[in-house]
This record gives sequence, C-alpha cells and structure tokens, in this order.
Amino acid sequence: MKISRAEVEHVSRLARLALDDQEIASLQEDMDQILGYVEQLNQLETQEITPTAHAVPMENALREDTIRPGFSREQALANAPASDPSGFRVPRVIE
Repeated sequence: MKISRAEVEHVSRLARLALDDQEIASLQEDMDQILGYVEQLNQLETQEITPTAHAVPMENALREDTIRPGFSREQALANAPASDPSGFRVPRVIE
C-alpha cells in the first residue's frame, strides 16, 4: 500500500473526523487507488502541452459591452419600500 494506516488516522484527526476501524481501512484503500491513479498520470508526457490548453476550443459567450441608458432616480425608487430624496432607506443594522 502507498499510504499507511497511521497516515489515514493523521489526516482524519486533522479533518476532525471520528472514524472506526472499518472506515479507516476503506479510506486507506480508496486513497491508495487515488495515489495509484495519480502515479499513472505522472507518467504522461506533458512538456509539449500548454497549461491553459483545452480539449474543446473555448469561446466567450458574453455579449458585447455597450452603453445603455440607465434608470432615472424616480424609476429606481418607484418600488422601494422606503426612500428619501437622496436614495433608498434601509433599517439600521448596527447600533
């Protein structure tokens, strides 16, 4: 095994998890499989691949940034539950 029982117990203590013996054994097996898979990935040749490469070409789906007219003060305050001449009125939160 690539990961020991003591390492699993240490990680569980750091995560503040109370694990029984069966859960520790299961996690040890799962973590061992994960580390085996990472080891396989480390064997791949990646020098030629740029870090930002994608399997599918990426396209920006956002609309063009154009200037549009905004709301007038009266329109913005029309649905406000409470307002005053300078803007919205909100309940006091900090005393």
